[in-house]
Amino acid sequence: MCGRLRVVVEFLLWWAALTGFWLVLIGTVDALESAVGTCCSAVGALAATVSRRAAESR
Repeated sequence: MCGRLRVVVEFLLWWAALTGFWLVLIGTVDALESAVGTCCSAVGALAATVSRRAAESR
């Protein structure tokens, strides 16, 4: 269970960092841009988490 919690926390940290970075780059945001940025940040966070776990298992 601790391993799963660690993965979830890592994913959320990546997601928050990528969303924050996106907000800094975009500046003004409307609802649609916010939804797209949030989804894209989630995809990036998933890719970062999966790739780190794959590199760690080697």
